[in-house]
Amino acid sequence: MAKSKKKATSKKVRKPSSTSVYPNWLVNQKAHFWVLGIFSFLLYANTFSHEYTQDDAIVITDNMFTTEGVKGIPGLLKYDTFYGFFKETGKANLVTGGRYRPLSPILFAIEYQLVGKSPWLGHLMNAVYYALTVILLYLVLLTLFRQVGDEGKAFFIALVASLLFAAHPLHTEAVANIKGRDEILSLLGALGALYLSLKAFLQNKKSLHIAAGIVFFLALLAKENAITFLAIVPLAYYFFTKTDLKNILVQSAPFLVAAIAFILLRTSILGMSLGDTSMELMNNPYLKIENGQWVAFTPGEKLATVMYSLGKYIQLFVFPHPLTHDYYPRHIDLMSWGNWQVLLSLVVYVGLLVVAIRGLRKKDPLAFGILFFLLTLSIVSNVFFPIGVHMAERLMFMPSVGLCLVVAVLLYRFGIHENLKSSRLKPVLGGLLVVALLFSIKTITRNMAWADNYTLFTTDIAVSKNSAKLRNAVGGELIAQSNKETNTAQKTSMLQEAVGHLTEATKLHPTYKNAYLLMGNAYNLLQNFDASIQSYEKALKLDPNYREALNNLGITYRDAGKYYGETKGDTQNAIRYLTKAYEMRPKEFETIRLLGVAYGISQQPLKAIEYFKKNTELDPTNAAAWYDLGIAYIQSGDQLTGMEHIAMAKGLDPQIEEKRRK
Repeated sequence: MAKSKKKATSKKVRKPSSTSVYPNWLVNQKAHFWVLGIFSFLLYANTFSHEYTQDDAIVITDNMFTTEGVKGIPGLLKYDTFYGFFKETGKANLVTGGRYRPLSPILFAIEYQLVGKSPWLGHLMNAVYYALTVILLYLVLLTLFRQVGDEGKAFFIALVASLLFAAHPLHTEAVANIKGRDEILSLLGALGALYLSLKAFLQNKKSLHIAAGIVFFLALLAKENAITFLAIVPLAYYFFTKTDLKNILVQSAPFLVAAIAFILLRTSILGMSLGDTSMELMNNPYLKIENGQWVAFTPGEKLATVMYSLGKYIQLFVFPHPLTHDYYPRHIDLMSWGNWQVLLSLVVYVGLLVVAIRGLRKKDPLAFGILFFLLTLSIVSNVFFPIGVHMAERLMFMPSVGLCLVVAVLLYRFGIHENLKSSRLKPVLGGLLVVALLFSIKTITRNMAWADNYTLFTTDIAVSKNSAKLRNAVGGELIAQSNKETNTAQKTSMLQEAVGHLTEATKLHPTYKNAYLLMGNAYNLLQNFDASIQSYEKALKLDPNYREALNNLGITYRDAGKYYGETKGDTQNAIRYLTKAYEMRPKEFETIRLLGVAYGISQQPLKAIEYFKKNTELDPTNAAAWYDLGIAYIQSGDQLTGMEHIAMAKGLDPQIEEKRRK
């Protein structure tokens, strides 16, 4: 009996079956829920007073469906996600393959119905969804690791991975930017579906399989990235359960059914084609100019540039500084295989792949973490199909789960190991808390950059100074802010700064028509009309049907004419510019009036009569038009006709003469 008892005790020490060897706080699941949830939520509390930023306009403020509230939901389900913003089918497909992600916009529409255009509820809900995602990640990892090890190990790995995920600054773009909710909901839904599937498997409840399929379908409606869980789910069963291949396929079936249903729905909305390869740099970063023409990178150049971006993801995971929302050309430039960073990235990824393959047969959880990272990153890597941008921090939201798991497993394996000595536990957890604290500080401070577009753009331009898109965005935002500025000197300074950024944008991207448009706007406000006209003409040379440039060019000709006539007293130049404006805008009342005034001042009353008549024909009920015509007739010597028209004007507006004197 004594011998038997000794053996039992020995077995228990070698592989503990309880959590008694761990501190109570480390195995307190309820406490972990509260700590992780509150911690994750509070990390983003300083965003609740922020404005809308970046692409929020596309899915919220300038989306014709979202701004209708719940009435707009059918439109959100019927069209491409971008359609409500562009309001044209062709423009909605500017990005290769289109976008069908109605779940987040539907929630935005409901929030718009509740609080209108105010962004506070959107920011609050992002923090709530993020906290739920962290808690669910913890639950999934705890459930998985409970199947292959002792309870304490499961608690340690689940808690460490979830804490790192919660604190990581790479997630600020997904959470601090309301539009980033698609990333959050996609991972939340995918993890929720996996958790339900595991519960269905462990408790033998078929109804939970159905629930898992439904939740996974919702995850796909949030963002297509969730489809990578078609590989993650069977791998989870393979690594963490002892079930056979046939049963793994059975457990994964609800996910496959949901994915097929989503693909059929998406295809019915967007069609089968992924679209042609764009030759616009802002939609295809793998372009360069040769002999004055845009051409695609060579396969070697593209692969080297992609490899550099993939390495950048890992670098930012390890050391998340500096952060930026913009990785557009040429923030990441054309790379070659002679670049050491490209080669280092290749070595790292080959190493990860080797470790994953070697650990696959042994069912090493380290391999699962690596495969989770690689598989979820694959869909946004530009390796298999273009996504329209080199990289983005929000695209690491789902893949970072895998890397957080890798770190947690390594900390347990090399820090705690099987003997569970507290002397090892304390320094490991102490180091982890230091990292989590530093990450938290970075997260909170990075959130501040997302306060509004002006803060975001002017902060990140210091990092992404070679991004044509961000140069253009800063220029546009400075112009917008200058319109609110009452100090003339400050307004002029802001406009000049805008011109500087826009000039850099056109150097980086010589065919950037929007940059030329904005430059024209800035020059107009600076009353440098010739430079403004030249900028619009450059935009129109790139796109003769560019409506905004055509419209603004006509306005600038009119403004120039008014400026030279009223401010400079130069009627010759005034007439020259106004004539150009009239050619472009033949039915614009103000342009016609100014032409009549200019001809009247230059002692050409018959020409003045010609133009003032046009205004009475355009708007017969406009008293000012008849009054101007009457004055022109009097100046021409036809006193009787002039007085008749002035009388008509007074009949329409008895105060017209007094108003004209003012």
